[in-house]
This record gives sequence, structure tokens and C-alpha cells, in this order.
Amino acid sequence: MSLMDVQNVSKAFREYSSEWKRVVRWFGVPTKPSEENWVLRNVSFSIGEGEAIGIAGQNGAGKSTLLKIITGTLLPTEGSVTVNGRIAAMLELGMGFNPELTGRQNVYHAAGLMGFSEADIDSVIDEIEAFAEIGNYFDEPVRTYSSGMQMRVAFSVATAYRPEVLIVDEALSVGDAYFQHKSFDRIRTFREQGTTLLIVSHDRTAIQSLCDRAILLENGAVIKDGNPEEVFDFYNAIIAEKDNSTVKVRKLENGKAQTKSGTGEATVISASLLNEAGDSVYTINVGEPVRLAVDIAVKKDVEQLVLGYLIKDRLGQPVFGTNTYHMNQPLNFVQAGSEYSYTFQFRACLGIGSYSIAVALHGGGSHVGHNYEWRDIVIMFNVVNMNREQFVGVSWLPPTVSCTK
Repeated sequence: MSLMDVQNVSKAFREYSSEWKRVVRWFGVPTKPSEENWVLRNVSFSIGEGEAIGIAGQNGAGKSTLLKIITGTLLPTEGSVTVNGRIAAMLELGMGFNPELTGRQNVYHAAGLMGFSEADIDSVIDEIEAFAEIGNYFDEPVRTYSSGMQMRVAFSVATAYRPEVLIVDEALSVGDAYFQHKSFDRIRTFREQGTTLLIVSHDRTAIQSLCDRAILLENGAVIKDGNPEEVFDFYNAIIAEKDNSTVKVRKLENGKAQTKSGTGEATVISASLLNEAGDSVYTINVGEPVRLAVDIAVKKDVEQLVLGYLIKDRLGQPVFGTNTYHMNQPLNFVQAGSEYSYTFQFRACLGIGSYSIAVALHGGGSHVGHNYEWRDIVIMFNVVNMNREQFVGVSWLPPTVSCTK
């Protein structure tokens, strides 16, 4: 049985020429609105128990509206949402807080709206206060709080009891780095205990580290639902290519999905990872010197040509990336028909694991401006520890040590 079912949910915000027309529509009288704006269209998905789902999309894609419908603070125009479990939600910052009440008083109020008795809240109020870590401000009016302090109290009360479903919007992004780490640690603990997670974020790393599935919204519709790495590669491509006309996805022999986009003024002919002997390699030692060789062809005259690469770990999270613009080596006024060979040399100071390399050809400091070609998963390689000291992590940063007495 699914813990949550979202079936053909659509939402329209309507304007009427008079309030009377709005009122009579409530009683079932057909009334044509003067203006109608559909922000969600036929959104459907199911979430299983213990699953972690990330929702991504550009501003205005409908993410926050969808979460409000799921939590019941907004009614859908069409469709339905079924939830089998208790929801704890972190949506708009301070939503439901009375600015004239203290943090402590707001905790009792908010937890009461979540269905907890005063005795229930009494049993956890000290833990909520300790987790929020705002000191004496806990007994001061919320109007004196910073946005980060509001978020601390809101998150602490929303997660005082482990919910069946935890929904987190971008609210956590206003907190300081320390509390963000603390919050995500609690979210991970809930996940391990079986809580279903629904998180909205522009932070690719947060979603890919927490979630096993991602949903991409665009113009109020689901355009991608699947592996977080594939979804964010696709998301990255449509951000670079606003009309989405050049975005292509193909399955590789290893089962991975490669996303490619760009307007085609320049293209990658070949790319390979080479060892010191000049041989192509797919398995390298920790810290081994390697070269990334990329051959490109220019199809049309371009004002500026920049080549960049990005190393990603097995989850698709960025490990390191740079480009010739930031290295002060862009090519300017490049003519059609030109071909170039690039070589990037570096030591693979990476942890043990599987990695991929994406490459991009563009103008300016980023592929978002003038994206000639972006390709994910151009190269895949493995890093093994053949002769280094044992260590853990995604980076090899060997220290020296001294000890005095």
C-alpha cells in the first residue's frame, strides 16, 4: 500500500470581476472567471513507506503549491491526495506562528494544531528548547526573532515526534550552516527509522544525499521522475537550454542515462582519461597523476569558446569542476571549422569509488549563458587504493603528524 497517492492534481488561481461571482461559484453556480492561472496540471505520483523523494524545479514550477495541497493547507482545483499517516511539514517560514507570542507559546500552539495534547507537548518541550538552541529568546516574542531563529523553533517543533511523513520546503535554506547540518542529521535518523521524506530544494547535493528518487516539475507538470542523478542532469540541461529543444537523454551500455544539451556551435569529438604513459585508463590509483584529453570541433563562428569539466561521485554529486574561463585561457573569436585538443593534468586525489566526468563547451564563465554543448557521463572511472595508507572519504588529503609532550 502506498503511503501517499497524488492523482491528477491540478490547481488554478482565479480572478472574478466581482466577489458575488466568486461566492455564487461556491454554491455550484457556473461562473466564468475574468482571469485563470493554472499553476499545476495533472500531477500524479505515489510514494511508498520509507521512501525519500526530492522535488526539484525552477522558481514558479509549482513546487510549493503542490506541497500546500499535500499538507491540506490548499485545496486542489482538480484531482485528489490520499495520505496514510501523520504529516509533519516545514513549509513557509514561521507559518502559523503568532509574532506576539513567545517561542514557547508558539510551540504549544503549533503542536496543538498538529494534534498533540498539552501533556504530549509538556513531555518534549525541554527537548524542543534544547534542539532549537536560541537561549533566552525561547521566552521572548517571535517578532524579535531573526529568520534563522524562527526556522530553528519551527523545525524543532515539527520534528519533536517522528512523523510517518516529513515534508521540508526550502525553509531550511535560511538557517546557519551549523543548524542545517544538525537538521539534516535528524532527517537522516528519521529516514533510518522508516519515516517517508518529501523534500523540496534547489540543492542537488541535499536531495542526492537524502533521496532515492526525484521528481522534476516544469510549468506545473511532472516532466521527469526517477533516479536523482538522472533527474538533476536533466534539470541542469533545461536550465542551460531555456526552450528545452536541444535536451536529449540516452541510455548507456552500463545502464546510466547520459544527458546532452546545447545549441551546437561547438561539439566534443572525443574525451579520454590517460595515465602518465598516455594510455586510456578506467581504473586508477589514489593520487595517481592523470590527464583528461578532450578534442573539440567548432561548427559555427563563436565570440568566445570555453571548455570545462566536472568530476562527480557515484551519486552524481560534484567533486571538482573548473573551466578555461576561470583558468584565464578562453579562446576568443573562434572560426567555424577549427579543431582543438585540450589536456588537463591533475593528480586523482580522490577516495575509493566510482566517478564520472561531464564536459561542457560554452561562452563566458558558465554553461548557463551560452551553452554550445553539455554532456554528462562522458567518462566513467574507478579509484582504488593500491599503496596508500588506509583512509575514508571522497578526497585523499594525506597529512603529516607531530606530537609533543
